[in-house]
Amino acid sequence: MSEEKQEPQRRLPEWLRVPSPVGPGPDATRRALSGLGLNTVCNEARCPNLGECFASQTATFMILGKVCTRQCRFCGVPKGGPDLLDLKEPERVAKAAEVLGMKHVVITSVTRDDLPDQGALQFLATIQAVAKALPRAGVEVLTPDFQGNVSLVELVSAAPVRVFAHNLETVPSLYPKVRPGAEFERSLEVLRAAKKVNPSVFTKTGFMLGLGETLPELFSALKAAKDANVDMVTLGQYLRPSKKQIPVERFFPPEAFQEIGKKVKALGFRSVIAGPLVRSSYMARQALEQAGGA
Repeated sequence: MSEEKQEPQRRLPEWLRVPSPVGPGPDATRRALSGLGLNTVCNEARCPNLGECFASQTATFMILGKVCTRQCRFCGVPKGGPDLLDLKEPERVAKAAEVLGMKHVVITSVTRDDLPDQGALQFLATIQAVAKALPRAGVEVLTPDFQGNVSLVELVSAAPVRVFAHNLETVPSLYPKVRPGAEFERSLEVLRAAKKVNPSVFTKTGFMLGLGETLPELFSALKAAKDANVDMVTLGQYLRPSKKQIPVERFFPPEAFQEIGKKVKALGFRSVIAGPLVRSSYMARQALEQAGGA
């Protein structure tokens, strides 16, 4: 597979065009979420799989408001002054998961560098509320880096969660451009700490392709994740949410993702989900099953 750098493309390739879902599922899910005043990363980050997931009455809950304190240049989530902390939010998330009959509940958040606990206690309260409402459901969290505070990572990882996820997103050389305010080694330490405090938890990370990384850089970063005892990986195509974010440097076709996915699996990860439209929470329950955890 050629690694020649391609010029940024304005038009989406055919394989990235998503058909609109049919049936009442998406509207029912939207009503359940909006009726409880909840945010989802599906909406806020403009996920291309929103229709598919809402049609099957699943979503990734985004707690701690919908305004992020970080300035990541790939993300479509609004940035600026954060929302007030809503202490009733955990119970509403649990209610929505119960109403939708979820068997695997994924909880993520905006980054809240403004809070003394970085939002960790809100994660804990939400996990506990979901576990109480749906004791048989698996809970997966996708956390920010908590500014590298290991005690906060341990607090969340020690809760009743099946999967602790934190995305590395891209290769170290692109962090200043793509993830200002984040550090590759700090994110690795988050994943290490989560596994150390709770060896039974499945750790998970995700990468976006097409930001300008080389394949050797990508596999070096993946090897670092494996060395940090990460169990599960997702690989998807970076798609520019709007003109405010950095442009796509390269589009990878489905066959390239298949080839890369096989090589990544050979590194020893228990689960690898790779494809142009894959996002970190896409097919989350299936990924856990692939890893032997469901």
